[in-house]
Amino acid sequence: MRILLYLLSIVIANVVTARFAPLNFGLFIVPMGTLFVGATFIFRDLVQNKYGRPKTYLFIFTALILSAIVSYLLGDTLMIVFASAISFVVAETADTEIYTRLKLPMAWRVFYSGIVGGLLDSAIFVIIGLSPLGAGFLTWDAVPAAILGQVTVKTIIQMIGAIILGRVLVIREKRFV
Repeated sequence: MRILLYLLSIVIANVVTARFAPLNFGLFIVPMGTLFVGATFIFRDLVQNKYGRPKTYLFIFTALILSAIVSYLLGDTLMIVFASAISFVVAETADTEIYTRLKLPMAWRVFYSGIVGGLLDSAIFVIIGLSPLGAGFLTWDAVPAAILGQVTVKTIIQMIGAIILGRVLVIREKRFV
């Protein structure tokens, strides 16, 4: 079930981003799929927690291929597909390695590793894919707002997920005591 949720969150993020216009919150620009991208880091951590780091990389590779295919089929340019793939690999790898090395309760590892993964994913995707360096959908003036908007939303999603996960773990622990 964890693997399915992980893969589905990635596909849903691609579909929602392709089908809906970005939200503008003042200076912030946030693609609608960002809501689901934040969840992918949580689901990936849950997959790693159950299956271990080596198998998690197999699932990340599977998700990368699935994401690239879906993105291309939805009509994204090759530059967007490339930027998505690069940001995905870097962010998921960082999340995996940070999650592995932190010696904290699971909810905190999910939160901290997801913040770093979300920051890397946002910065790399916006700069390579959306800026004048990439597809040119954003001007250089809009790039910081796009990155900051995505990082903010992903961090909020990570925080909510970590709080829920922390509560679930406390409830499970009380049942066993």
